Amino acid sequence: MNISEKEIEHLANLSNFTLDKKEKEVLTKDLENILKYVSKLDELDTENVEPTYQVFEMENVWRADEIIPQDADREELLALTKESIDNQIKVPKVL
Repeated sequence: MNISEKEIEHLANLSNFTLDKKEKEVLTKDLENILKYVSKLDELDTENVEPTYQVFEMENVWRADEIIPQDADREELLALTKESIDNQIKVPKVL
């Protein structure tokens, strides 16, 4: 499979990369080799093989939501902060 320079530029743009000519050539060759290697899967005979969605027989393990009472009250926790205003912790502005 041949990958065009336009496709490489599109991938670089999506990834927010700036590539020079040499890097584009290397990336093109690498991607072509990867696709060539993966295309070998097309040669496998999977006619009597059922699709596998999960390799291991796993199930979600759910736990009950529990509210665990805390020993500290609001005033004790606010006392641990550098600064609080109206029962809220004041933090530096982050932009």
